[in-house]
Amino acid sequence: MPDSGTTTDSWCLYLLECRNGAFYAGITNRLDARYAAHVAGTGAKYTRANPPVRVLASRAYPDRSAASRAEAQLKRLPRAKKLAFFESR
Repeated sequence: MPDSGTTTDSWCLYLLECRNGAFYAGITNRLDARYAAHVAGTGAKYTRANPPVRVLASRAYPDRSAASRAEAQLKRLPRAKKLAFFESR
């Protein structure tokens, strides 16, 4: 699994691959717990209908605001460029 981002001092942006092949992006300050919630069907409406199969990538940010801005950037990218977003800094 990529960077777990489990500390509550930092936030992370994460990208999931769902069972239907779609990507789902979100932010959290506890990636392990958030992923478990998605798998259990309590994480988000989208992942209730399309359960995640794995975490594709994650990246830590210093605060929620920075993670939210990065999430907005990521969601504007075409699917083919979403994974590359995590490889660049």
